[in-house]
Amino acid sequence: MRKNGAIKFEKGIFVLSLDFELIWGTADLGIEHFRKACVIERQVVIDRLLQLFEKFEISATWAILGHLFLDKCESKNGQKHPEIVRPNFSWTKEDWFAHDPCGVENENSIHLGKSLVEKIRNCRVPQEIGSHSFSHIVFGDEGCSRETAEAEIVESIRVAEEQGIKLKSFVFPRNEIGYLDILKKYGFRSYRGVEPNWYEDRKVSEKVRRGFRLFDVLRAAAPPTVLPEKDETGMWNIAGSAMYFPMHGFRRHIPVSTRVKRTIKGINAAAAKKEIFHFWFHPTNMVDEMEKMFDGLQQILEYVAKMRNEGKLEVLTMEEVAESLNNSSQN
Repeated sequence: MRKNGAIKFEKGIFVLSLDFELIWGTADLGIEHFRKACVIERQVVIDRLLQLFEKFEISATWAILGHLFLDKCESKNGQKHPEIVRPNFSWTKEDWFAHDPCGVENENSIHLGKSLVEKIRNCRVPQEIGSHSFSHIVFGDEGCSRETAEAEIVESIRVAEEQGIKLKSFVFPRNEIGYLDILKKYGFRSYRGVEPNWYEDRKVSEKVRRGFRLFDVLRAAAPPTVLPEKDETGMWNIAGSAMYFPMHGFRRHIPVSTRVKRTIKGINAAAAKKEIFHFWFHPTNMVDEMEKMFDGLQQILEYVAKMRNEGKLEVLTMEEVAESLNNSSQN
């Protein structure tokens, strides 16, 4: 696995991570605008994803928002989640939990998801449960204090441990990295870093980043493959390679076949270079043009299974990558 300090895999590796957050990731953009998509996500999408993972024997890393581990919540002395130190973001002045209705989980809940976490854990093919913070506070934003980040992590760990889950892998809300030392302090071993494309540099405006991401999808450009990097804290940065773009807005005019073609280019490159292709998306990405999106994902996973059966590719979760690297460094 590691030779003379350098990472060397015996074959290519496919890692799939999912940012599972229901409404929490887009609450600041409008609850009602995304409510329908989140209801469809919980009623239909999760089951269909798990069916595909069972069919092709794919173990994925589900980075689940901590609040979704709950099946009920209520305010305490008139305050919702007082254990979370509030952020001070420039782009929203509402209390961070103002949109949380509290109450008890039901089939239409878009804030609670304990039954969905249990469903993922009961998948016939083992799935890793990782963390996506507790309430989608953006760690890399200057409005997120150290106290806020630590409160998010502590509460995420608490609600996971109540279900016997030990969190080891982390995906940052909106891919904005921050407070890595806090993750290390609480036992995390890996996180998904930013895709190694020049335009993902945070000095580049979000508008430019979005434009070049779209351009790469349009031309089915081969996405980057990655090798894990151990950061200054001792955690593994398993950077992303490509997202499975949804079909809303202008992107609905890009054929799913283009997304599939681009993804397969990345898988082939990982096999050829014996590196990692780290594929990721939000389950809500599957809602618009659902049949087309699931058909494309099935083609991708079928190809992954074929490459694995031919001995050219291995399917690992983020934690399995970190575990194998840590074990090899001790040998």
